[in-house]
Amino acid sequence: MAERALTLSLIYSTETLIFSMLALLLFAYHRGLGHAYIKFWMFSFAALAFSQFSYFLQNVLNQLEIGSFLDITITLVRQIGHYLFFFFLMLGVYSATTQDKKLAKVVFLGIATSVIVGASASLFYAFDASYVFNRFYLRESLAAFIFGCGFIAAVSYLLSSHISHFAGKILLVFCAIAGVRYITYSFASIVSLTDDWFRHLTQWLVFVDMGGYIVLGFILMVWIQGRERDIASSAINRAKYLGMHDSLTGVLNREQVIEKLTGEMKIADDKAKKLCVYLLDIKRFKFVNDTYGLKVGDLILGEIARRLNHSILKPKVVGRLSGDSFMYVVDYTNEQQQQAALEHIHALIARPYQVAQQEVHLQCSVGYCDFPADADNADDLLQKSNLALFQAETNNIHSVKYEPGMQSQGRHLLAMEKEIRQAFNSEAFILHFQPQLNLKNNRLEGAEVLVRWQHPDKGLLAPGQFFHDIEALNLFSELDSYVLEKTCQTIARWYKTYKRRVPLAINITAVEFQAPNFIKNIQRLLKKYEIPPIYLELEVTENVVITDIDLVMNTITVLQNMGIKVSIDDFGTGYSSLAYLRKLPIDKIKIDRSFIQEVASNDSDLTIVKTMVELSHGLGKRVLAEGVETKEQLQLLRNIGCDAVQGYFISKPISEEEFTKYLKRK
Repeated sequence: MAERALTLSLIYSTETLIFSMLALLLFAYHRGLGHAYIKFWMFSFAALAFSQFSYFLQNVLNQLEIGSFLDITITLVRQIGHYLFFFFLMLGVYSATTQDKKLAKVVFLGIATSVIVGASASLFYAFDASYVFNRFYLRESLAAFIFGCGFIAAVSYLLSSHISHFAGKILLVFCAIAGVRYITYSFASIVSLTDDWFRHLTQWLVFVDMGGYIVLGFILMVWIQGRERDIASSAINRAKYLGMHDSLTGVLNREQVIEKLTGEMKIADDKAKKLCVYLLDIKRFKFVNDTYGLKVGDLILGEIARRLNHSILKPKVVGRLSGDSFMYVVDYTNEQQQQAALEHIHALIARPYQVAQQEVHLQCSVGYCDFPADADNADDLLQKSNLALFQAETNNIHSVKYEPGMQSQGRHLLAMEKEIRQAFNSEAFILHFQPQLNLKNNRLEGAEVLVRWQHPDKGLLAPGQFFHDIEALNLFSELDSYVLEKTCQTIARWYKTYKRRVPLAINITAVEFQAPNFIKNIQRLLKKYEIPPIYLELEVTENVVITDIDLVMNTITVLQNMGIKVSIDDFGTGYSSLAYLRKLPIDKIKIDRSFIQEVASNDSDLTIVKTMVELSHGLGKRVLAEGVETKEQLQLLRNIGCDAVQGYFISKPISEEEFTKYLKRK
């Protein structure tokens, strides 16, 4: 008997040492890798080491009185340690196979349950030596049944998780064997507890369990290594994927578009087919980002890529080149198929996008070219599609096909962009002013600000000589900001020099007027140069209003509340002018010069102008006539009640030096 106790003490002490070392090794892995499942397995083997240490103490102190404090304490450690071992082992398996990181509540409940079950098994029937069978059933049979059911459940879970690496499959087999071992032992203990064969079985299971737990430790180590290899392999594969695909949308990136297009060109050439390369750019996508946020913008880009990639035309290449620019390539045999594909692209983009229970409507500009008619390599096809797209965006056309000669215009614009940006930096854009005469008191009412380019080689350039290039380069917003800043500087300088302020009117383009930071920029300039808002007037055309009437009306209302006047320029040349005049909260309308040119000789023009004046006055708005060039025109406008005029008869646009002569007069 003493020999058996010594043997068991040696086994349990060895197990304690081995399981403690495994726990330390898992601790080192956890510090290096930081995964939660390794930490759970570390706790599991630490708990098992404490449990086996309690077995060691129980064998060393085999004469302990049943129900004594030391007996109860050792039993508590053994039972609770064993249940904690099993709980953390299973929790580690779950954590290793899922992405669930919110396990704090599960950990708390699991520890509490282990402590309660372990304490109950230790304390019930613990103080009476006659209840030896009851204690055995609670401490051994019940634990074996719980562990057996748990291991069988783990087998089912691992099977459903489809673990692919080797250690996972070995762990599945281990759990199956362990489940059978514990359930068989539990039922055998109930049926044959007093039989000799069961006593011998219990003795042999001490050695079996020791070897099994050691094997379990090595299985978990192999699991960690295998999972880390899988993670590394996934990272490498993802890096390869991201190297070939756009990370946001999943379609091919620019480099892979060129490579894939080159391959498709070879296939098309071998099969005597033609390819059409479409380059798409989403219109006003910046407005979507500014209105709904970048996250929504990214989701919409992903949806656009999905629609293009899953198109019924089965495109040969779909890729995202940059920002909101996509490439779409199909093969075709005749021009009708080419046009059908073009219409299909526009239909795909125009289909509404659902965002925050709202529908977002988008359109695109498309430039396209053909292989092999327009180019025989991918880079040239991309360049020529881009030139066609540039033409589409510049002229506000939905689609443009590449034509020879577009390269020269592209080179011209490239050179012009450099010159224009240099002009911004050197302040070569200067202001001229066209006086406006108040017909009620025959005094200077204000002036319209006009921009000129003091070109270093070509001299003073009028707007008609460079506005087309600025529009083509989408630089009107920068020009508007520049002119606004210069105008505010001028108002402040005149007040400082002449103690006079003259209201100045500035033309604002649709791009700038609808910019999200437009109001803040105006407020910043007024504060910076200490300008009363009534001396700044903003002129917008009817076309600006038509683009987004609700947004424009809100902006005009905010500007008016600030004290800034807003007028409609070139009135009568837009669409539904009278309807918009009724809705818009504007201060003044400017009748376009086309109606004034023949107002003195054409009864129709006179009737139109007179009607405009009467209607505007009826709505409480002032009227200014542009393009007044003769005394007859002036007198006629005065007679029909026009409030103010401007034109060459009053004064042509003049430089600041000439205009300041007005300021010197009393």
